[in-house]
Amino acid sequence: MQSLSNLKNPGPTRTTPVGKEELGRMGADTLLRQQPAWFVSMAILGALYVAAVACRLLHTFGLALSLRQPKDLRRRYGAWAVVTGPTSGIGRSMALELARRGLNLVLVGRDPAKLQDIAGTASDAHGVQTKTVLFDFSLVSTPQGEEEMGRLRQAVEGLEVGVLVNNAGVATPHATYLHEADADAWVKMIRVNLCAVTEVTAAVLPGMVGRGRGAVVNIGSGAAEALPSYPLYSVYAATKRYVSHFSRSLYVEYSGKGIDVQCQAPLYVDTKMVTNMVTRGAGLLSRLIVPTSDAYAGAAARWIGFRRPVCMPNLGHRLQWCLCHYVPDRVLAAHRLRENLRQRDVFQRLRSPSGDDGH
Repeated sequence: MQSLSNLKNPGPTRTTPVGKEELGRMGADTLLRQQPAWFVSMAILGALYVAAVACRLLHTFGLALSLRQPKDLRRRYGAWAVVTGPTSGIGRSMALELARRGLNLVLVGRDPAKLQDIAGTASDAHGVQTKTVLFDFSLVSTPQGEEEMGRLRQAVEGLEVGVLVNNAGVATPHATYLHEADADAWVKMIRVNLCAVTEVTAAVLPGMVGRGRGAVVNIGSGAAEALPSYPLYSVYAATKRYVSHFSRSLYVEYSGKGIDVQCQAPLYVDTKMVTNMVTRGAGLLSRLIVPTSDAYAGAAARWIGFRRPVCMPNLGHRLQWCLCHYVPDRVLAAHRLRENLRQRDVFQRLRSPSGDDGH
């Protein structure tokens, strides 16, 4: 039998490490109870932080969205979609994707032959109704532009326009310093990329407000979101930054009226515009980071109505956006300037008589 003194003083505290066999016999609860309170608190905080990061990644990369059933855009928003710039690239692919989902189309562009071509393709392939509106967006804010805007308002009058895709946009023909650029070219770009988005949205919104539902999708650019600057394309990047902030504000203004407003900001997509901007070196990029316009449109349509005012529907683009957060701005800016200067040199050689390569 132990003496009273031995019970009061059981001996020195064990300081030797717990062996592997003994550790295996001890349960997790026992180990946790033996830890000091501060350690337990830090472990709980760490677990909560990891859970929060995991949820943020699911949100950022849209993994949760990919698990959802595709939305019935026609039932949720209305029977018609207006798509600007639908004759090539992202606009054409978006028009066909919306038609595949059962939406009738109002196609707005400046080339009548190409408009008829995409209208016929959508109607034949998916059995939807189509209407075309001739509109040269570079004339917005001019008397002729007012006439064309009147034709657009007349075309959508009485239609249940549920989705508007402001896709029409232009970039400068090539990388250039501002003082070297043709002033008329960037004034037209401002009209198309900035004024047209504003006026077309204002023309379509009243019907959506009256019905209490609708979706406005403005196509921005990752150049204005993922990168701190886009030198030698300064006016283009600035117009797309406007689209982003315009969409953010409208998102707040109209969310209470049943209208979802979203700026989709793609990085490089395999289109004619990207061919002009990144030159032949783009062939080195994989389809993961430069998707086809059809692949992009499939993802973009899935993101309509997903409640984020600015998003990148393509997974590869979101990965690039995430990586950019961990690279210092000065490094990104220096790399972009160096690359765009290289593009400028290539274009200058191609434009000079001695640089003719036979194409």
